[in-house]
Amino acid sequence: MPLVAGVDSSTQSCKVVIRDADTGALHRQGTARHAPGTEVDPETWWQALIEAADAAGGLDDVAAVAVSGQQHGMVCLDADGAVVRPALLWNDTRSAAAAENLVAEAGPDGARYWAETSGTVPVASITAAKLRWLAENEPENAARTAAVCLPHDWLSWRLAGYGPGSGADGLAALRTDRSDASGTGYWSPATGEYLPDVLKTTLGHVPVLPVVLGPLEAGLRTPAGAVIAPGTGDNAGAALGVGAGVGDIVVSVGTSGTVFAVADAPTADATGLVAGFADATGNFLPLACTLNASRVFDATAAVLGVDLAALTDLALTAEPGAGGLSLIPYFEGERTPNLPEAEASLHGMTLANYAPANLARAAFEGVACSLADAFQAVTGLGIAAQRVILVGGGARSAAMQQTLSAVLGLPVEVPEPGEYVADGAARQAAAVLTGEWPAWKTQDSATVSAAPEPELLERYRAAVRRQY
Repeated sequence: MPLVAGVDSSTQSCKVVIRDADTGALHRQGTARHAPGTEVDPETWWQALIEAADAAGGLDDVAAVAVSGQQHGMVCLDADGAVVRPALLWNDTRSAAAAENLVAEAGPDGARYWAETSGTVPVASITAAKLRWLAENEPENAARTAAVCLPHDWLSWRLAGYGPGSGADGLAALRTDRSDASGTGYWSPATGEYLPDVLKTTLGHVPVLPVVLGPLEAGLRTPAGAVIAPGTGDNAGAALGVGAGVGDIVVSVGTSGTVFAVADAPTADATGLVAGFADATGNFLPLACTLNASRVFDATAAVLGVDLAALTDLALTAEPGAGGLSLIPYFEGERTPNLPEAEASLHGMTLANYAPANLARAAFEGVACSLADAFQAVTGLGIAAQRVILVGGGARSAAMQQTLSAVLGLPVEVPEPGEYVADGAARQAAAVLTGEWPAWKTQDSATVSAAPEPELLERYRAAVRRQY
């Protein structure tokens, strides 16, 4: 039975899982930390992948491998294949002004132009905005840039034996997939083509770009002979890992929150709240992001002097509605709605309700209501939710599960904790190897269905309107 490897190269770490290509059974796994910061030398990712792979028993016996990576990161290569400068990651905000300028330069209806052309209205995270920043602030590095790729593209390329000194032939070997390409701002999910005019107005010239492979198309091979699959962006990898299909909406509660759907048609949201990404299967992945999620729980637990498990227990002792308390959880500004300068606030405080249990409950309800706004932005594009899947570190809290179900008024399916992104990459590797998507069941799940509490969301939104 052949083995396949899935790699999750995220912002914070690299994880490698080795699974049976036929059954999905986990054979072994490994992990390694990434360097901190929003500007990182890609070589540290490569060293972390080697370390994680070694911890997983190596890759010499796998028949196929796929890499899923953090989206948007700008990796610039010179004519010999060497990295021009440290990569700017998705969470590096120095390109915010460049993004605003790109929208303004497109005319009075610039947001709609970008949404319809690239699927996404530029924000600081988008690769195109980072290229504009590079051209304006480091013109010598922009001029040296012969090729541009993304973190997962670069790691797949390194797995194939390429790197500094590879020259023109090496640059021509760069490969990517449609899910990650759709987060650049210079590739169209609707047409499946690059947008050279965007590159001319950002970088100043059209560099070598990775060939965009089809969902089941084999890419390169490792020196040991393993097939290298197209790979994916991290959210598309997570969708594969939990088995999301058309009509499913995934809510992820991590450091930030994301809400994304698998859709059978491209989307274009001129408000900029929903990015019109592609997925890894040939469908599409409209996505909305919030900036405040599990760290709200960390902060509240610290204030109350408890750990996260105790915070959940405390919240569950309070009645739904937290006695009238409403937390607007915009501790680090907010993306959905787009309020980058916003601050968190607590509303409805009285002597009767200002108690630890209600404060704990308000934290979970505030994050759930914030995610409900992102959920509404996605479903407002005409996407009906047939199933809601809740994942991420914050999803392990019963309080989070119950409050999200209550606020959305829908049942929520909660898979058991797992390495969803790495598992999704492994599933893609198996699909490329066999020519069809395997029907793996790599984790069990439970369905949580709480009584609908629409007044919670109404009260929360009223508080947001009063403040902003």
